[in-house]
Amino acid sequence: MLAKTPDPLDVMVGAKIRIFRTHRGMSQSDLAGRIGVAFQQVQKYEKGINRVGASRLSRIAAVLGVSIGELFGSSGDKPADLNSPFRLLGERDALRVLTAFSRTTDPRVRRAIARLVETVADLQPAVKASMARSSAAKRLPRRRRTSGTQT
Repeated sequence: MLAKTPDPLDVMVGAKIRIFRTHRGMSQSDLAGRIGVAFQQVQKYEKGINRVGASRLSRIAAVLGVSIGELFGSSGDKPADLNSPFRLLGERDALRVLTAFSRTTDPRVRRAIARLVETVADLQPAVKASMARSSAAKRLPRRRRTSGTQT
C-alpha cells in the first residue's frame, strides 16, 4: 500500500500553526494541552499529516491569538506551492534564524550572514560527496609515510 501524501493546503495550514506557535514561544505540548489533544497530534497537524477539523482550528486560532483566516488564508502564494518562502518558515529553526537576523542592523553583517548561509547551503551536496569519498578511502589500506627526503 502506498503512503498517502499530505495535501498541500493541510501542509500550509500546519506550517502557519507552527510559525504562530513558535513566535508565541509556545511548545507543542503547551498548545496540545490548551486545545485538548496529545502533542503528537499537534506534530501531525504541523506536518500536514492530519487535517485540522473546523472546531479544532477555531480553538487553535483562539489559543494563538489569531483569526482562522490567518491560519487558512493565502500569503500571496498558491497553497500548492511547496517551495513557498512562507512555508519554509515552518521549518525547525528557520523562524529563529530570521528573528535573530532581524536584530542585526549593520547592512554589511546582514550581507555576510546571507553569504554564509548561501555558501553552507551550496556546499551540502559537495559535503555529502566528500563524505562518501572519505568512507571509501577508509576501506583502502593507507600508505606509510617515510621520513626523510624525497627525490
